[in-house]
Amino acid sequence: MAHEKKSTGSELSGVSKAAILLISLGPEKSATVFKHLKEEEIEQLTLEIANTRSVSPQTKEEILDEFYQVCLAQKYIAEGGIGYAKELLEKALGMDRAQDVISKLTASLQVRPFEFIRKADPSQLLNFIQDEHPQTIALILSYLPSSQASLIVSALPLEKQADVAKRIAKMDRTSPDVIKEVERVLERKLSSLVNQDYTIVGGVDAIVDILNSVDRGTEKHIMENLEIEEPELADEIRRKMFVFEDILALDDKTIQRVLREVDNNDLGIALKGSTEDVQNVIFNNLSKRLAAMIREDMEFMGPVRMKEVEEAQQKIVNIIRKLEDTGEIIIARGGGDEIVV
Repeated sequence: MAHEKKSTGSELSGVSKAAILLISLGPEKSATVFKHLKEEEIEQLTLEIANTRSVSPQTKEEILDEFYQVCLAQKYIAEGGIGYAKELLEKALGMDRAQDVISKLTASLQVRPFEFIRKADPSQLLNFIQDEHPQTIALILSYLPSSQASLIVSALPLEKQADVAKRIAKMDRTSPDVIKEVERVLERKLSSLVNQDYTIVGGVDAIVDILNSVDRGTEKHIMENLEIEEPELADEIRRKMFVFEDILALDDKTIQRVLREVDNNDLGIALKGSTEDVQNVIFNNLSKRLAAMIREDMEFMGPVRMKEVEEAQQKIVNIIRKLEDTGEIIIARGGGDEIVV
């Protein structure tokens, strides 16, 4: 038997509130919402709507108001993060109500840990974390954009750089309790954050992104230390630091200098497994005669094993790295030298 909803908005379950909201929005708008829901959610809401007969104007108003506040908070979070949203909502709703809205949202938004420092100035953040344990620094940097993290890595004491890089690369899953404790220490000076589920963080890709953004001197120092302490890890990082497709980021003059060192047979095999964009940029930097010859070689060599393609591409990447080491070419990097301490 269908039942009447006479509870106040604050006493209702989330499903009941959602059902009342959809009823209030009307069939056309509700149908649009349903398109974005899972099948089991649609079934649950349909049953709840069917069992809802009467809702007081006061309850309807409360739920519509709550929905509006949540949407507003999501908009503010998207624009400027948790701290920004909280500040604006406090002005509009008061401290207690703003905190209530934020708390409800953060449980479902999967807000990244340390969101409150993602907009912080790197040099200011460096002052807060440079004396922390290398594992703590690694955890924090793993959650930051690589552009921000690279500036901080570059400004760390030399003896800490490689250690922090190694810890980022080896990081896998971090307990939410550990994240919460590190956040608690930082929030005294910056802001507050929310609980998180176990989160995959760090790893080789994370340190590769950071090292690709730091200055060349910092990168060389870190890699030289890793080659001594963790040679296998250093090899894995080096293989990912500049991949063949990154040739697209080089200017024509640099590409032409690289191609002078490349064996034509290796080039043909490497291009056999590359994208059309990479092929075009390479051929555009060869003479018409040589480009035609390599195209012909590629056509007649037939199918090539992917392992051979990868080996040929790696040979070319190694040439690029060697030319960079000797200073004959320059690969654009992030502003790793910008922090002054």
